[in-house]
Amino acid sequence: MAKKYSRKDFITLSTLAGTGLLLAACGSSENNEEKKSIITKPDSANKKSDIIYNVDLIKKEDKRYEELRKGYNKCINKYPLVIAMCTSTADVVEAVKYANEKKLPIAIKSGGHSLEGFSTNDGGMVINLSKINSVTFLDGDKIKVGPGCTVSMLYNKILPQKRIIPIGSCGTVALGGLTLGGGYGLFSRKYGLTCDNLLEATMVDGNGEIHSTKDNPELLWAIRGGGAGNFGVITELIYKSYPAPAIMQAYHFKAKKLDAERAKNILEKWFEFATQLPNSCFSAYVLNGNNLTILVTNFEKHTVALQTLLDKLALHTDEFKTGGPGKIAYMLKNYYGSLVPIYFKNSSAGLYKNFGELSEFISEILDKTVHTPGMMYQMNTLGGNIANPHFEKTSCYPHRAYNFIAELQTYWYALGKGEKLKKVSLEVLEILNKNGITAQYVNYCSLDFKNWETAYYGANYTKLQSIKKKYDTNNAIHHPQSIKI
Repeated sequence: MAKKYSRKDFITLSTLAGTGLLLAACGSSENNEEKKSIITKPDSANKKSDIIYNVDLIKKEDKRYEELRKGYNKCINKYPLVIAMCTSTADVVEAVKYANEKKLPIAIKSGGHSLEGFSTNDGGMVINLSKINSVTFLDGDKIKVGPGCTVSMLYNKILPQKRIIPIGSCGTVALGGLTLGGGYGLFSRKYGLTCDNLLEATMVDGNGEIHSTKDNPELLWAIRGGGAGNFGVITELIYKSYPAPAIMQAYHFKAKKLDAERAKNILEKWFEFATQLPNSCFSAYVLNGNNLTILVTNFEKHTVALQTLLDKLALHTDEFKTGGPGKIAYMLKNYYGSLVPIYFKNSSAGLYKNFGELSEFISEILDKTVHTPGMMYQMNTLGGNIANPHFEKTSCYPHRAYNFIAELQTYWYALGKGEKLKKVSLEVLEILNKNGITAQYVNYCSLDFKNWETAYYGANYTKLQSIKKKYDTNNAIHHPQSIKI
């Protein structure tokens, strides 16, 4: 029987979902020690080869295949010809060479949270990185992480050592896809995006060659915000870490049974409020049908100035509650979200500098949200150190000037029940397009975006094309919105 979700479940699931959206280890019960290599000989239908592959190649007859082919979005149902379960960079090299020999398109799965299922394909190879998930403390403040390591796994390892990396909050999202698209969350206004704190990476390109970004600033620039599934397979990530705060405090505002006019008025007040927050704070405006929740988190000292801001916002809502302060590890778990796959259609809904950029059309979107059960419109804070000019120079993430990012989310309970929600979702995207909202976040991808190349990458797309051609000349690694050669 399909699990049913309450409105509270969906708010927990969606709030702070902005993390790149990639699933964890796909439900496999095997661990690294239990992995058995399979020597795979060429299929009789293919040209004979002398190459013997030791990477674990899983095909449809394997009992593990059915679970491993799935991702977080239950609407997406694809059947790759082979899944390569990799445990090392050497495994990835073999997997890429196998795919090239068999002329199979390659998709890369750090976990499986891709909103449009770009981490899988039909009839090709999926390189599954979920078992490359180790966390290693290096000298100084550096931490080495495998791309299959999830947010919850990373926090479990580094918080006891009193360190943090500015990542997202959804517990099942993996670091591989999250980082390559940018990555933001509760700590980003203080320390920058996840990709800004990526110091070094190892990548296997489309020909099966290994590259390090250590002496290659151009490649590092490209993977800092250049999106997953474009240039190669990232197998190792080294980040800068920071001292972890001991505690965190959360504040919740609620307003119920709203119409579009009141939802807009509160949103405008929220914009004014959010621009005054210290960089230690994150905030999200989450309109779920006709009920509104505003979340604010703070991981530094609570001040009189912050309390004054909170009290002022509370005048415009129906309820105001304070949670915590609590230990950081405990508080973060409140935002881990659902652990099970669900049916949904979510996407970016534009990036904004201020309320004026959406004031002329937002009422129409809020009205659709208020009258569509199962739909959420969410606005999150960016800004702060994300706009650091140094980060802009050293990464291809193109949206530094925007202080806010919107998400459009729809959820339903069973197969075939989401057609109306999909229709209204498309209507909202058409409103955005009609009103000239062109900047979108690549980790919140949508096949419905027009001119997605510049929406995701802005003026950097042409340069990214040249880098793609350099490392994946034959376009072996691709999906419907991967960078074109």
